[in-house]
Amino acid sequence: MEKSRKICIDKIIGQPPPQYITNMETHAVFRGLEEPLRAAIVFQKKWPNNRPLTITFLEGNPYVQEKVKKVALEWTSYVNLKFQFIENKDADIQISFQQGAGSWSTIGIDANTVPAGEATMNFGWLDENTPDKEYSRVVKHEFGHALGLIHEHQNPSGGIKWDKELVYEDLGGPPNNWDKTTIDRNMFARYSKNITQYTSLDPNSIMTYFIPSEWTTDRMSFGENIFDLSEQDKDFMKSQYGPSNL
Repeated sequence: MEKSRKICIDKIIGQPPPQYITNMETHAVFRGLEEPLRAAIVFQKKWPNNRPLTITFLEGNPYVQEKVKKVALEWTSYVNLKFQFIENKDADIQISFQQGAGSWSTIGIDANTVPAGEATMNFGWLDENTPDKEYSRVVKHEFGHALGLIHEHQNPSGGIKWDKELVYEDLGGPPNNWDKTTIDRNMFARYSKNITQYTSLDPNSIMTYFIPSEWTTDRMSFGENIFDLSEQDKDFMKSQYGPSNL
């Protein structure tokens, strides 16, 4: 199994870690979906949409910056938000390109708790040679976090039958080298239903990690070859922010 998985970490401020949800049954039957599938958003972290959301690059190659900008703006084709890219280092979203630091974003308005000039989002592996589909995948994913979305596998509805020992083994080694606490928090814990709006797990969401079949006891994989927003992503975010006015 390929072990150089590019894993994103949630950075959520002002909330306890995701909590395990017990005694909940998911209604998602992945070979014959019973319910509409949606993403999950931390409702306390949504942005007001009565003003533009300002975005700045703290550093980076101009070519890479332009690619990120172009892909990020695709979110505004679906939801009623305006993105304004500015030169000032004090912006709502402050983007860095620290290689080796992974790709991550704060969740929604948590970004406004970060001082000016410090990153609220990082792209740790994008460069001039990165394929367009990888730009699409990672930029839309991180901007999903920036708009308040959590990782789909941490949706309170659940639905993934983990082979935990194998996940511990794979993510405990290079290049991630995570300890069990980190793996529990970022892979197996689900966000509390008290701080999220959600429905059933969407296996096609842009917020879904690639989870290989070896990591599940029923040998089902998730998130493979997902490079764009799912229809459920679009519909759900329209319900949260309203449809685009573009």
